[in-house]
Amino acid sequence: MNGFEIDKREVRRAFSRAATEYDAAAVLQREVSTRMLERLDYIKLQPERVLDAGSGTGWGTRRLAQRYPSAQLIALDIASGMLQAARGHSGWWQKLFGGARQLQVCGDMEALPLAANSVEMVWSNLAVQWCNDLPATFVELHRVLKVDGLLMFSTFGPDTLKELRRAFSGVDQNNHLNRFTDMHDIGDMLVHGGFAEPVMDMECITLTYDDVRGVLQDLKAIGAHNATAGRARGLMGKNAWARLVENYERLRNNGKLPATFEVVYGHAWKPQPKQTSDGRAIIKTSFKLK
Repeated sequence: MNGFEIDKREVRRAFSRAATEYDAAAVLQREVSTRMLERLDYIKLQPERVLDAGSGTGWGTRRLAQRYPSAQLIALDIASGMLQAARGHSGWWQKLFGGARQLQVCGDMEALPLAANSVEMVWSNLAVQWCNDLPATFVELHRVLKVDGLLMFSTFGPDTLKELRRAFSGVDQNNHLNRFTDMHDIGDMLVHGGFAEPVMDMECITLTYDDVRGVLQDLKAIGAHNATAGRARGLMGKNAWARLVENYERLRNNGKLPATFEVVYGHAWKPQPKQTSDGRAIIKTSFKLK
């Protein structure tokens, strides 16, 4: 395991621990989910089955259920605590739509416990950044989609938490933040993974805080603190903390400390296959009747 590889056991523990506090702190996650939902206004697809990959406490799942009331929703998350919290929020949803329309699955999107060609839409809000092998993850998401199915997702780009990253520079030799993939590289991964017509765009959203502790507490509350293999295992020492605060304070603007998130949006379709499963080419022909 290299120093920047995600420790999946730590991810499970962190998100399960954060589940009860998650909704109060997940302002950014809800805002990005809302913006993704607005993009669905331009999509004509009416799926029978939707996979919410990285469903968390189910905020997005419930909105998808409102948008597609006849669809079955599969809420998948790596953390069982998140799924348990989602069940606690879904009482009104079950009354409106019926519990049978939602299936909860505890699993990793890098190895989905779903059959091939089983869903018409995969939705994933700010979750794929927790995958170690992103190209293989897109191949896996492609596998479970039916032909002409849609993948819509959001993730973080390299400029995410650039202020905090700069403040940590020189404090010690440990990894303190996850690394994020560039938007253009993600687009290439989608094409190599078999997707067609990928559309990528990004925007920067800046949250502001009174102090450094507030930034780190928010990250912890949403389970998004450092989960890399090269992270420090103990508490930060007083001297290192003082250097971190001093470095971040230099970035204070209008009385607040900024925390920038580069949000990357993408969607792509699973096209008709160009060859059969045994390798024979599929050639499309058309005929005109006279």
